[in-house]
This record gives sequence, C-alpha cells and structure tokens, in this order.
Amino acid sequence: MSGIPAPAPVATTPNQTRFDYLPAGLFGSVMGLTGLSVAWRLAHARYGVPTWPAAGLGAIAVTAFILLTLGYAVKFRTAPAAVRAEFNHPIAGNLFGTILISLLLLPIVLRPVNLLLAQLVWVVGAVGMVLFAWMIVSRWMSDRQQVAHATPAWIIPLVGLLDVPLAIPSLGLPAMHGVMVLGLAVGLFFAVPLFTLIFSRLVFEPPMPDALQPTLLILVAPFAVGFSTYVATTGRVDLFAESLYVLTLFMLAVLLGRLRHLPACCPFRVSWWAVSFPLAASAIAAQRFAAAEPGTVTDAIALALLAFATVIICGLLIRTLVGVARGELRTLSS
Repeated sequence: MSGIPAPAPVATTPNQTRFDYLPAGLFGSVMGLTGLSVAWRLAHARYGVPTWPAAGLGAIAVTAFILLTLGYAVKFRTAPAAVRAEFNHPIAGNLFGTILISLLLLPIVLRPVNLLLAQLVWVVGAVGMVLFAWMIVSRWMSDRQQVAHATPAWIIPLVGLLDVPLAIPSLGLPAMHGVMVLGLAVGLFFAVPLFTLIFSRLVFEPPMPDALQPTLLILVAPFAVGFSTYVATTGRVDLFAESLYVLTLFMLAVLLGRLRHLPACCPFRVSWWAVSFPLAASAIAAQRFAAAEPGTVTDAIALALLAFATVIICGLLIRTLVGVARGELRTLSS
C-alpha cells in the first residue's frame, strides 16, 4: 500500500541505512497475507480443503511482519526525520494504520499457536488503532484539507476500526460487546462520508497518478470488512449484512475492470500490495456468506474469490521476493 507521493526529501547522513526508504504502507502485505490465511481457514471449515495453505500463509505473514518491523525500527533509529515526514504527510501518514491493522489481524493466525501472545498483540493493536483513528480524524478537522489529498488511503484509519472486533470471538477475552460495537459503529459511520468524498474526487477531479491506481481497490474494504465485522458482532446475516456483501461484489466488479490495465500503465511497485487485503477481505466475506446462505451460486462465488485472491497475492509475494533478491527494493518502494 505504498505508491503514495513521497514526502519531501530529507537530508541523509553517512550513517543512514538502506532502510530509510522503507514505506510504512508495505505492512499492507501483512494484511493481505493474513487475510488470505483466514480465508483458507474458513474454506477448510466449509469445504474441507487442506489446512496447510492457511498455516503456511499465516507463517509467512508473521515472518513478514517481524522483518518489516525490524526494518522500520532501523529506519526510525537512523532516519527519524524521514519517519516524521512520512507520518505528517497528508496521504502517506494514513498508511501507518496498516501496521496497527496487521496487529489486529495477526492474532487470528497466532491463536492456535499461543493464545496469550495473540491476546497481547490484539490489545496493542486495538488500543493503538483507536488512538490513531482519533488522531487522524482530529487532524482532518483541525486543518484545511486539499481535495487532491482525498485518496483511498484516507479510508485506512477507519477501516482499521472495523478490524478491531474480528479477532475477539476467537481470543477468549472477557465480554467485549461494547468494544465490538465501537469498532463497527465508528468504522461504518466514517466510511460513508469518506467514500463519498473520495468518489467525488475521482469523478470531478483529474485522474489519480498511475502509482496510486492500485489503491482504488481499497474502496472495496469498508464493505467487505464491514460485512465480516457486522456478522461477528451481531452473530447473524440479516438484510443489512446481505447489503454490505452485495456492495462488496458490486465494487469488485467495477474496480477489477479498471485495474485490468494496471500492468500496462505502471511497472510493478510495492504499491500493488494495496490490492491484496481488499481481495482477501472479499474472499473472507464470501466464505462467511456462503456458510450462512449455502447454495451453488454462493459457493461458486466464494471459491472463485478465494482462488483469485490466492493467485494475485501469491503472485505479488513472488514478485516482491524476486525484487528483494535482485536488490530492487528501493526502486520498488519509490
């Protein structure tokens, strides 16, 4: 989830490491890998598919998070000015939410390994996400914003709140219905005006730069994650949940058509990881809906989205690893 116009260049020092360019948005890869692992877990429960894809993807997600955390810690230590510039950037600053969303999703895959660790990780992520969302909303309301800055990345801090309830049912925590309602209510409430604002910017303003085109798929996330969060909070699939699921499919149909030109319009960058979590979240929503409303059509959609998300995310992973092996990470992060 990089590909955001870079913050103003910051003077470097001889001691600065190669991680000074590492974008916080690259944690979006952890979100996509974790989400895909969850989708495969649900597919195992629904269709009896093997468990090794879910376990393998979960292990890769945890490994990626650890490596990225170490890399960004080095950046914070050796290039604090670059971190501050990225955090204060009106677009890139929102992508710090990907770190916290990763902390909210990883407990789902950590739960079978170590329950206490999963609980601790979730608590850190939940507290951090609430504070981060509060800070971003306060920033928006305190300073005049430019329409050109209203990109899909603005949705991330609020989608992060929608992720707060997802792991709660599996973590064995005390009754936290109020926390689940908080994440659901605030996340969905702010998603509506933000989606409207961003959609208006896309319709009436010049097209976004090619580097930002992959982030368009983030517009699917509020509906896909909102569906899963609503079902986790209420314990049922009712008309509102069905509406969120149908909106997910509709937005996927619209945006996937636009993104088919992505390989031709801009070369591979880590910004392409922006498509990973929305696809994984859509596959999760489809699995949950198929379990609640079994049928040939719902099962076909669930399996198709799972297969599509798997192909795309695994392709992104392979291409990224090849780029790292070739020493291209700096270029791919630009």
